Amino acid sequence: MKVAMMQPYLFPYLGYFQLVNAVDVFIFADDVNFIKGGFVNRNKILFYNEERYLTIPCLQSQNKCIKEIQIYKETKGYPKNILRTIEQTYAKSPYFADVFPMLESIFNSEVESISKLAASSVESVSKYLELNVEFKFSSVSFGHTKGQDKSTRLISITKELGGDTYMNPIGGAKLYDKDFFESKGIKLDFLESKTITYPQFNGHFTPNLSIIDVIMFNSIEDVNKLLTKYSLI
Repeated sequence: MKVAMMQPYLFPYLGYFQLVNAVDVFIFADDVNFIKGGFVNRNKILFYNEERYLTIPCLQSQNKCIKEIQIYKETKGYPKNILRTIEQTYAKSPYFADVFPMLESIFNSEVESISKLAASSVESVSKYLELNVEFKFSSVSFGHTKGQDKSTRLISITKELGGDTYMNPIGGAKLYDKDFFESKGIKLDFLESKTITYPQFNGHFTPNLSIIDVIMFNSIEDVNKLLTKYSLI
């Protein structure tokens, strides 16, 4: 069994979904500190061929866990302005009619916390893409491991699930030691995305955008092909 754990990101980039698709159990790390300026409450799309952030307004304060951060729904124009921006951008994309109702449902939901909204974006897209993965929240299922250091906690969680492999994006190669994981009986793999392109409106490809951009321009079958374009290090 393969396990991964990441912060819940709002409609994250394709590489995040490559990791989701590569494991059996994916855990949303919602009991770690919220970092302002990260991707928990925002992500990038194309807007008239230029990158633009979609940002969920949040009631922020220092040293709060992601699960404690509430959406500021009193913000003027929320969420209509976000949906309008997406519609203006992608109305003529080939899969807009398939994707936009899902986005409306997520952004118009009654969810109060950014953790649950971001996780919902990942779960909904995964369902749309027919990915076979089980989702859990670290605060709900593994709160008892929170006091452990990062590597030990990941090993403990993987073992508790009956897993033998923990997977992490390639950036984790600077943080985690393969030999240490191996000494505890867990294989550690790092996922490195290959160069990926697909047609966008202007013929010039802009990489590393939200999965929203990917599913607006590609069929489910084609997205699933893109999800396999990575190497394990």
